[in-house]
Amino acid sequence: MNEGERRKLDAAADEELVAVAFIVRTRGLRGEVIGELLTDFPERFDGLERLIAIAPDGRRETLKLEEHWFQKGRVVLKFAGFDSIEEATSLIGRELAVPERERVPLGEDEFYDWELQGCEVETIEGERLGTVTEVLKTGGVEMLVVKNEDGRDYLIPLAEEICVEIDVKEKRIRVDAPEGMLEF
Repeated sequence: MNEGERRKLDAAADEELVAVAFIVRTRGLRGEVIGELLTDFPERFDGLERLIAIAPDGRRETLKLEEHWFQKGRVVLKFAGFDSIEEATSLIGRELAVPERERVPLGEDEFYDWELQGCEVETIEGERLGTVTEVLKTGGVEMLVVKNEDGRDYLIPLAEEICVEIDVKEKRIRVDAPEGMLEF
């Protein structure tokens, strides 16, 4: 499973977005900004002409990307019309996104985290366990955090042997949990 773009953003009426970077600061005097990558696919910036900047208040603005390069695990971006450090400062704190239809396609049985969030989880016997609230990266097997009706969390390994059926269209995950795994 790929981490992929980390989260799906609230979208306008007809366009779902996927975040690919978060602007953390300016760089240099020509209006460049530095972004934390929110994608496992940095090569996706190659050939991109536009990005959608989402302000903390939800306001959107389409930005024309003039150039980009990578530096120390981050992306440096230069946008048209932002030619000074003062102009670029207005971009700090914005998420950069692409339309969902432009996301990098994954292989079969691979899912983006945001596709798993909100899925209802049940056992193979049909017992409802709760809803996926997040996917934890542990350095090994990823873990689904599943909140039950009482507000308690289950940690369920995202492994084929346990998560035997994942249907992101129907927002449902069926698990075959080993004995003791679901006990608090």
